[in-house]
Amino acid sequence: MNLSYFIAKRISFKQAGGFSGTIHRIAVGSLGLGLGVAILAFMILGGFQKTVSDRVYSFTGHFQVQRFQMSNAFEEAPFSFQSEFTQSSDQFPFIKRIQSFGHKAALMKGEEEVEGILMKGVGKDFDTLEFKKNLVEGRMLTIPDTGVSNEVMLSKLVANKLLLSVGDRVTLYFVQDPPRFRRVEVVGIFETYLENFDEKIVIGELQTIRNLNSWTKDQVGGLEIFVDDALKADEYLPLIENKLDFDLKLIDSRDRFLEIFDWLSLLDTNVVVFISLIGFVAIFNMGAILFILIMERTQMIGLLKAMGARNAQIRRIFFWNGMKILGRGLVIGNVIGLGIGFLQDTFRLIPLDPTNYYMSYVPIDWNWPVFILLNIGIAILTALVLWIPVLVISRVDPIKSIRFD
Repeated sequence: MNLSYFIAKRISFKQAGGFSGTIHRIAVGSLGLGLGVAILAFMILGGFQKTVSDRVYSFTGHFQVQRFQMSNAFEEAPFSFQSEFTQSSDQFPFIKRIQSFGHKAALMKGEEEVEGILMKGVGKDFDTLEFKKNLVEGRMLTIPDTGVSNEVMLSKLVANKLLLSVGDRVTLYFVQDPPRFRRVEVVGIFETYLENFDEKIVIGELQTIRNLNSWTKDQVGGLEIFVDDALKADEYLPLIENKLDFDLKLIDSRDRFLEIFDWLSLLDTNVVVFISLIGFVAIFNMGAILFILIMERTQMIGLLKAMGARNAQIRRIFFWNGMKILGRGLVIGNVIGLGIGFLQDTFRLIPLDPTNYYMSYVPIDWNWPVFILLNIGIAILTALVLWIPVLVISRVDPIKSIRFD
């Protein structure tokens, strides 16, 4: 058996009591707590970014296709859904689906209040299953094959302002020449917690907008493109753009809602700084605690040297001891981080104020590659730091150390 490993086992905290055992437990606990907090930080950051970005994408898609126009009006210039791009979209395997839409500004009149809104018309290609995550009351729109159903879905914010609930009928006044109005029924109420959508968007039928604007049945205001991986949006953008008709433009949702995505990217910096501080403290503690253990075992080091043990052998004793502390700390840290993350993801124990955080609970994202890299990174850095205190062993004088008390 390896002599250094055998001695390291004999002086581990299971075999040692008193001061040595306490020091070992502090080392394991501090490393485990640091790793657990680091894992939780990445879980919460990833969950927060994914939840907010998914809500934006559920409304707009990852990209929008619109016709070029000179003004920045809310309403789009129409184009045919049977464009060259839509006909050839099958050649892009990364495109999950394409949805048609159109916008039209209107005034919505409740029993007592009037509110300016932007009606978003959707067609039969609208993904109701994906959007249903935002629904808090009622049901999704029923879009008939022919004609219109005159149904709308409101945000909870707009519904509260106008004192409306599911089943109420309201009047939409469209400002155009000549002015027109429509009586519609509220069939659903949604909530995204994002002011950009909740303050003004009302979801209705695209056919209603076609009728109001005298569009043909195949004309749309725009297309929403959903891709399979939002992280590859920069890679997909030029591929889609090259296939667009000459009078169409491609809009990246990250550019359209720049303030939201810039804010989400800033969170990365905060977490990196936070994790760096935690990692530095945990690794520094490991080095300091190993140095204390070496000082406590000074007499043992002197005896081993007097018996002919080489410095390298004695260094390995304390290095193996440090690696055992590291291993136990990693196990405890993963149990803490992944365990708390699982409980929060399953039972949503920690609530949030949606007005400030855009969600009602702390979200969790299971990013296993990040967790594995975090474990590997801490293990490598800690192993390197462990060699610093063990270098002191070569300077220990056997005669003085045996008399050391």
